[in-house]
Amino acid sequence: MSFAPDVSHFLSGMILLLSFAMLYQDRLPPLLNIFIAQSLVLALSITWQAYNQNEPQLLITAAIEFGVKAVLIPFVLYTLIRRLKIHRTVETVVGIGPSMIAGMALVGLSMALILREHAAIGGTAREDLAFALSVLLLGLLMMVTRRNAVSQVIGFMAIENSLVLAATGAKGMPFVVETCVAFSALVALIVIGVFLFRIRERFDSVDVSILDHFRGEQP
Repeated sequence: MSFAPDVSHFLSGMILLLSFAMLYQDRLPPLLNIFIAQSLVLALSITWQAYNQNEPQLLITAAIEFGVKAVLIPFVLYTLIRRLKIHRTVETVVGIGPSMIAGMALVGLSMALILREHAAIGGTAREDLAFALSVLLLGLLMMVTRRNAVSQVIGFMAIENSLVLAATGAKGMPFVVETCVAFSALVALIVIGVFLFRIRERFDSVDVSILDHFRGEQP
């Protein structure tokens, strides 16, 4: 279909745009809502790739992404925020402005690196890979520039979204791989949940910078 690459690029671009929205957000509930939106767009992108590539098994991948990323994980995080009475403002290491500038620089680097160095790859796969790398780097940036543990969890999940985007854009991936990734995300969420409870119980906060003071390190 002639417009198939355009739809694929539009959905990938929406995922990238939502990554910028997460990087810009400074409150937890809207940040979680944006992550849900990104996961929904990712599920829609995978569904489109299943149709475009004639790979029906990708529909199972889309269902996993929807159920785990758009429903289960946000529900758990909302529950943690409510039960732990977490302060809903996201503490940042640097301001929103510098974070956004750094994010744009990372996206430019990703585009230049992938589009120039991998010209032999098919156009759609190459550009989707560039989008995926951009989303991955923005997720890493959010983890580095946010001190709130919940926002770092969301950054980690955004990174996992980028890996799925890259794999499905490159003519799909084995179902067993996506299953392993989904279970890895669930295990990580369980560990992180225990980690959040322990931090909140010990320090009465989920600001990870407190751990530096506990170790005797000054910021």
